[in-house]
Amino acid sequence: MGARQISCCFTGHRPGKLPWGYREEDPRCVSLKRRIADAVESAYQEGFRHFLCGMAQGCDLYFCEAVLRLREAHPEVTLEAAIPCPTQADAWPRDQRERYARLVAACDYETVVSARYTPGCMHRRDRYMVDHASLLIAAFDGTPGGTRYTVEYAMGRGVPVADLPVSPGE
Repeated sequence: MGARQISCCFTGHRPGKLPWGYREEDPRCVSLKRRIADAVESAYQEGFRHFLCGMAQGCDLYFCEAVLRLREAHPEVTLEAAIPCPTQADAWPRDQRERYARLVAACDYETVVSARYTPGCMHRRDRYMVDHASLLIAAFDGTPGGTRYTVEYAMGRGVPVADLPVSPGE
């Protein structure tokens, strides 16, 4: 796995907090995906080669797909699926479970941070990613929740945050 100084992680909202929900063809979603891809490319240009993704629905999967596209052009790039528990995707809609399985299989590394679901396993996954990275990219609207927790944790640990604001008028 990548050394912390060349590792970048990501946090972002799930579809329920995104103004477009699951409608990824929405122009606001298309714009955010482009900004995520640009942020990933910028991180690569700054020397980041290892990327950690929490593999949640929504922004995490957009990030994962952007890193996989980057890896096509730059084979030295590695991608780590940081999974909170083995059952993370079990209750997701079928198409999202299939997407998740395909993306996890495409990752170079898979780290499961908790052997079973616990109330704190998502935060544990988030701390793992921040603790193993020197940059956090965040697609964030400022509201309370897991993304805010991760941003605040990174700031408290002195990890720089590249903010990709998400707003209803995106």
